[in-house]
Order: sequence, then C-alpha cells, then structure tokens
Amino acid sequence: MRRVVELTETGRGWGPRVLLLPGLGARGAGFRALAEQLAPVARPLLVEYPEGSHAAQGASVLAQQVLEAVGVVDAVVASSYGGMVAAHLAAAGAARGVAFLGSFTRPEHLGLRGNLIEMMGPIAVLGRPGPLTAALASWRHIPTERVPEVVPTTSLERMTTLHRAFAIRREPPPPELRSLPVSCLCIQGDRDVLVPASTMARLAASLPPGTPQHLMRGVGHVPYFTHPEECARLLTPWLYSLAPAGQWQSLRSSA
Repeated sequence: MRRVVELTETGRGWGPRVLLLPGLGARGAGFRALAEQLAPVARPLLVEYPEGSHAAQGASVLAQQVLEAVGVVDAVVASSYGGMVAAHLAAAGAARGVAFLGSFTRPEHLGLRGNLIEMMGPIAVLGRPGPLTAALASWRHIPTERVPEVVPTTSLERMTTLHRAFAIRREPPPPELRSLPVSCLCIQGDRDVLVPASTMARLAASLPPGTPQHLMRGVGHVPYFTHPEECARLLTPWLYSLAPAGQWQSLRSSA
C-alpha cells in the first residue's frame, strides 16, 4: 500500500518539468504513452497517489503531498479529478502552466452531475469496474491487461477511490485561476461520458482569458491514454511557451 506520493521521472533530463496527474481512480501509469511522446521535449513525471485510508484527504491536501514529493514544476497535465489537484498547485505558485484533459476544478463545472460526484466512490466499490467500464470511459476497446490503467480494478484501488470521492466535499474548492499569472490549456473529448464536453466551457470561464480550447472528435475520457500522439501534438507548442528562453531552440531542434 502506498502511503506517500510516488514519482517516476522520464525524459532526457532537460526541458520543462511536466507533472502528469491521473483522475480519481486511475493509475498514473496510464500516462506512460503520453510521457514517451513528450520525453524528447520535456521531463515528464508520472504520479501515483497514496492508497487506502491515506486517500481520505481532499484535493488541497493531495496537492500539498504532491508538492512535497516533486517540488515546483513548469507544467501540470491533469486528467479529470486531477484538475482540482492541479488548480491547487497553480494557486500555490507551484506550476506556471496547467493543461486540463477532460478535467474540472470545481464540482459545479460538471453541471448537475457535480452534485453526485461522491457517488463515484460507491460506484467504484459496488460496481466493480472492469473491461466494459474501461471501454465506456475510453470510447474504445481496451486490452484486458491494460484495463487497470484506466479504472480501479483491485479492492484497494476501489476503496481508495471511495475515500477520495467522499473527501471532495469536505474542503473548499480551489480558487479560480482566472486572475492568476498561469498559462492554461483545455483538451476535451467529444465522447467523454464522465466529464461531458459542455464542461470545457464552464472550466475555461474560470481560467485566464484566451485559454485555448481543443475538442477532440471521437475521443472519450482518457485521451492521454487512447490518443497520446494527438495530445502530444497539442501540448508541445504550449510546452515551448513555458520553456526558459535559452532552451527554446534546443527543444525545437530536438522535436
């Protein structure tokens, strides 16, 4: 059982440090394909959250745990609930940029279903997500051996999801990033059944004016997992903008 945040760093040792944050019940390992795509121009960091009763903390506490583990980073790429964690990190000045992939920073961004967000915990425990749930979330067939990268499949992972889901409402949501000096990017799948496409407009309204919004056609809830090349194509110019000026030409020539 993980009691602390665990990190796996990839990349060439230079370029922007990019934290890859999974959703409520997903494994950080699901970001591996995207990390490989970004490695030539960045230093991706895969994150695995604490498990079990240690997960009975809200997004702000989880953000603090992540910050203690990794320190300040250049950018965060966050999926789903990871967007709440990312927003706390950005508000604390721990990241200069946040890319939201099918994400939200407040339950109200989810519309009416935001009132039922805690139910994701009991659904994870009682519904026992498997290949069908993974396919629905991904909007494509997922090989059996890769299903655990998308949905919680072990008893420990399901109980962890339950603890984390129930903790969401026990703390104030992260502050809006609209007036903060942080660069943001929104990427959304139009077949996302968990965080619908309508969420992106609500999220963008809480972010700095002019934040780019990208809608990926035929894509579900985990584009970083199902479409890593396309996500990398959208993320790379944004990462260039976050790289220190002296590194820009090096990053461009190596891509």
